[in-house]
Amino acid sequence: MLLSPLAQSSGCPDADPEALRWLDKMSRSVHQVSYHGVVTYQRGEADMQVMQVSHFVQGDRSSEKLTQLTGQGAQVVRVDHPLDCVHPGHKLLRMSEHIQGGYCGIAGHYRFSVTDGDRVAGRKTVRVLVSPRDMYRFGYVMDLDRKTGLLLKTTTIGRGNVVLEKFQFAELSFNKRMPDGIEIEVVHEAEHPVPGVSTEPTRLANGWRVRWVPSGFLATDTQPANAGRRTFTDGLAVFSVFVEELDREIRPGEGMVREGSTTSYSRGLSISGTPLLVTVVGEVPVNTARMVADSVDWVR
Repeated sequence: MLLSPLAQSSGCPDADPEALRWLDKMSRSVHQVSYHGVVTYQRGEADMQVMQVSHFVQGDRSSEKLTQLTGQGAQVVRVDHPLDCVHPGHKLLRMSEHIQGGYCGIAGHYRFSVTDGDRVAGRKTVRVLVSPRDMYRFGYVMDLDRKTGLLLKTTTIGRGNVVLEKFQFAELSFNKRMPDGIEIEVVHEAEHPVPGVSTEPTRLANGWRVRWVPSGFLATDTQPANAGRRTFTDGLAVFSVFVEELDREIRPGEGMVREGSTTSYSRGLSISGTPLLVTVVGEVPVNTARMVADSVDWVR
């Protein structure tokens, strides 16, 4: 059971109940609100993309569409997502239903506070400030719509208060239907695997494990021991670990690429004589990705 960080016990004395209630509301808005808007997404100082986002809720299903208005103009569509399918990350944010003393949940890994936010896309907002309690994750500044709890603006903050990326609605309307699409050549229909059920083909001869992840990160699904991927979340950040067996030894070393808050870290390893390529991709600092990759081992 996911317990609540709302409890003001000796184990969690500085948890902010108001901030945690807003996080709860934010996680539920994804299932409750139909909207259509234009958002800007900026990584670093130069790279900015403009996207059209539509989300439609009807009955017990939701559909969504994300269209690039800049760059290659690709589109991602997902239809008929069941509303009773709550992903692990949202469960970690839904804390107000499970009040029990002594367990902090996500508030054990982040400090939260609430203040008035800026007006975003003409909407009044409340601002939730999120500061990591350790070096293994990033901080956030999130502006939520005061009426619906919808996330309207978020800034990801790295070490030294460096802004890594920004996401913000420039235009927003609460429509009850999906708008007509834009002419797009590249369309990707996103699959929706059921949480807890693996759709990853088995590729490895042996089972493997990740022996270390930062405290608070949980697996998002159940994968066979020899599947090539594991995914973890703490409710705000997500990262995946990919393991590939190689047919020959490679020189030990590492490579890293960071775009905004997304780190892609690869490392060549040899475990029990088997050459492997381990890659960690997600919204974590490079040192976190490195430590996760170094912890990969065979199941014994």
